Amino acid sequence: QVQVVESGGGLVQPGGTLRLSCAVSGTIFSGNVMRWYRQVPGNEREWVASIISVGTTNYATSVKGRFTISRDNAKNTVSLQMNSLKPEDTAVYYCNVAGVAWGQGTQVTVSS
Repeated sequence: QVQVVESGGGLVQPGGTLRLSCAVSGTIFSGNVMRWYRQVPGNEREWVASIISVGTTNYATSVKGRFTISRDNAKNTVSLQMNSLKPEDTAVYYCNVAGVAWGQGTQVTVSS
């Protein structure tokens, strides 16, 4: 059974920084695409970033240049470094494994 656990969310001021982490159990992690999504209540879940392997990353236009996705295959983890945060980045952030497994989400709130 695959388990996906996100961590690292919190409250930060505009312009601040947070780093989200996602730990994945099971062999599903290896070689599969990892994605971060986010969702605001009442809105659809929005794709944020993807990573297939080191150097193969993609970002939503709204976060490009501010967020960086990375993975550690030895530890089965994927991270999302978020810089220059804006109030509109406020959402619950979810980690997705291979398009099938989801974590419970971690809340990110950007507010002064």
